This record gives sequence, structure tokens and C-alpha cells, in this order.
Amino acid sequence: MCLKKLVFLIHAFVLFGFFPAMADEYFQVGGLIDLRTTYSDGKLDLDSIVLLARTRGFEVVFINDHDRLAMEYGIFPLRNILKKRVELNSINKGGAERFLDGIRKIQDKYPDIIIIPGSETAPYYYWSGSYFKDNLTAHNHERRILSVGLERPEDYMDLPMLHNGFCTRYVKNFLPMLLVFLITFVLGLLLLGQKGFFRICGILISSASFLLMINTNPFRSSPFDQYHGDQGIAPYQLLIDYVESIGGLTFWNYPETKSGIRRMGSVFVNTPPYPEVLEQSRDYTGFAALYGDNITVTDPGNIWDSVLLEYCEGRRSRPAWGISTADFHDDTESAGRLGDFPTMFFVREKTKREILFAMREGKMYAYQGKYPQQIILDEFYIFSAGSEARAISGDEIVLRKNPKIHISLSSKGHAQNRVEIRLIRLGKLIKSFSGFLPMEIDFEDKYSKPGQKIYYRIDVRGYGKLVSNPIFVIFR
Repeated sequence: MCLKKLVFLIHAFVLFGFFPAMADEYFQVGGLIDLRTTYSDGKLDLDSIVLLARTRGFEVVFINDHDRLAMEYGIFPLRNILKKRVELNSINKGGAERFLDGIRKIQDKYPDIIIIPGSETAPYYYWSGSYFKDNLTAHNHERRILSVGLERPEDYMDLPMLHNGFCTRYVKNFLPMLLVFLITFVLGLLLLGQKGFFRICGILISSASFLLMINTNPFRSSPFDQYHGDQGIAPYQLLIDYVESIGGLTFWNYPETKSGIRRMGSVFVNTPPYPEVLEQSRDYTGFAALYGDNITVTDPGNIWDSVLLEYCEGRRSRPAWGISTADFHDDTESAGRLGDFPTMFFVREKTKREILFAMREGKMYAYQGKYPQQIILDEFYIFSAGSEARAISGDEIVLRKNPKIHISLSSKGHAQNRVEIRLIRLGKLIKSFSGFLPMEIDFEDKYSKPGQKIYYRIDVRGYGKLVSNPIFVIFR
């Protein structure tokens, strides 16, 4: 335990500038996030995915199978009794203990690969329309959050989401309603001792009250239900707070989804793009900055920059980090090959603890391309003249003089395309560089405001897409 605390303190001292954070102390480890297996709706089993990732040179895989894939629609007033439920394969349907045991066995088989368990969650949806009018619609069913680092079966079984099973956490929310039904039930029982009309009333009252008590379903896994319309950010924030409380990480997935509006069997699903959740929610770790759709939230001055500015101004307790997510189900050209969406981690040692630390602290960058081609961000750090301290992605550095930015890029594969590198400060594009890889850039920014916290980040286009995480600068 003492050794673990010492390692954490060293990380913290480096992060907050007590020790100089030298960029050359880190090396890169390639990871693949958002992978589905046959534990939910993936086409490949875990062994096949890990072996394929290993063959293609990746050292970390994040398994994010669906934790619960279920929808329910019930008839008023007994919606929790007279209902139809459709449920597909998922972690909790098959058993979270089985899922984690399977990961442990494959980890033993491939000790050189780090396997990090987690899930993808759809915490909430709500109905509109009617099944009988053929316009029944589930809204926001595909607003998804990735949870990372959940290591115990109960972590999955206790996720606060619709239809996730027995839970006592929210019973107190329903006690007033249960008390009303209990009183009427007792009144009905008293009337049963009478004769004639009063006895019939007693039978009806006690029966209806008993059914309504059952229908209340106080042992539900979420305090929300799907019949009371849009509940805003609350159901999602509940999930984020829960995962944070057990030491996990959360990432908003596909915030600009283009596939969320369609017919699904006998119902419609309506999930329009939802980038606004990045501003509405708090304390999540990050979001999918690159995935299969066209992304705009990372453009200079867009929502990501708004969130980072709130952090710099003290209106948000933590920044939001960008990752690549694969939505990987099968290794095909049409669905996307394993390796098209890597996230590269800056670490001091190749361990699960260090990968999760890098993920929590933003020491990583996201890439989208066509495997095996890839842009490599060899170096991106900030320093100033006369100082040995250097800050990389996720760091905060205090400077007395103008920031100097160093960027070094290379590539895997045949890099014949010209690339454009955009340097962004506080949401504004301040400089563009273009050329062929490999490239090395040194730039001194004349911007300096004593006492202000700012950030720099870069993105790269032309040979795939690359998005760095920000480096924060405080001017002394």
C-alpha cells in the first residue's frame, strides 16, 4: 500500500509542477477502445479480438460490451405488470461474473496484452406515440456512455439504468406512493368483513391496491421510468456519478451520431445528435473525439473548447479528454477494421494502472485512419526559455516567459499525403502548418497574461485524423 501511495504522489507532483515533467520520460502504447464481443452483440469472441489486436501491434484492448440491452412498453395503469419486454444478449443478461471470469482467463493466456473491462450503457429513454397507431417511438435510446475499469460483478449489476434488475437504492423515492396504496389495501381488507355491496367494494379496493403496489416496483434499478417524457441530463449524470464513485471512468460516446433515427422492428428510435450533453453534464472523464461519423465538436471554438474554457475559468472541476472509439463488432472493410481507431497513451510503464492513470489525466491522443497507416504524434510539449520543465498532454505548467511549442510527427505506412497541423489556443486557431511527414515544428507564442490559465491543443488532417489532448499553461 505504501508503494502504491508513493507512485501516486510522484504522479501528482509531476502533474502539478513540483517536479519537471520531461517529455522523453514517456513512451507510447497503442490501445483500442469500444470493442464488442460475443458477450453482447459482437461477432468475434474475446480470444479472437485479443489475438487480432496483438497481431496488429496493439497492446491494450478495452472491452465495452453492452451492459443491458432491453426495452419495455406497458399498458397504463399497470405498466410494470401488463408489459412487453425485448432483451438482447448483454453482460448482465449472461452474468457479469461470467464476463469478468472470461476476461481473466484470456488475460492469463495473453499476459503481454492489457485487457481492461467496461461496458456501454444506454441509461435512459422515453416513449411517445402509440403501439396501436404504429408510431411508438423510443427517444434518446442511443445516447450512450462508455464506462471503463469496472472490475467487480456488482459494478455492472448496480448500474443506475432502466431495466437493470433488482435494486434497493431508490426504494425511499416510492415510499409515499406505497403508503397510499397500503392504506387503501387495509381499508379494502376491513370492508371484506362486511356484507353485500361493501364486501364487493372491499374486494375491488384491496385487489386494485395490491396490484398498484406491485406495479410501483420500488426495487427498480433507476429512479426514472420511460413514461414521463424527457428528464434532461439527470439520468445520465446519475450514471456518471455512480461510475465515478466506484473508481471508474466515463466517456460520452458518438455525440454526433448519424444513425440514431430509424425504424427498429415494430417501433421507431429517435436519437438525434447530442453534442450539447458535453456542456450539460459534469465530472465525466471525456468523450469520443473521433469515431465513424463526421465530428464537429472538436473544431476550434466549438463545444469541446467551451468545456475546456469553463475549466480554465474555474467553472468546471475537471477538463474533458478526447479518445477514439471504434464501435467494433466485426473485422470487415464495411464495418471498420480493428485498428482504424486507435488511442495512443503516454506512459512510464506498461501496466493497467498506468494506462488508466494516463486515461484519467489526458495523457493520450486519438487517431482515425485506415489500418495499418497511422500518424504518430512523436512529441507535443510546451516549455519556455531558461526552464527544464516540459508539459505534455494533460499536464499543467507554470511559465514566466512566452510558451514554446514543440511538435514532432511521423507515420506508419506509406505517407504520401500532405498533412495540415492546426495549433489551437483557447478555442482559436492561431497557426497552421502543412507539409509531408515526417515533420518537426517549433513555435513560440507571444501570448502571455499573468495569472491566466490557458491551453493549447492540436489536430491533424490529411493522412487520417489526429486529435491531441490539451496542455494547460498558467502564466506566473
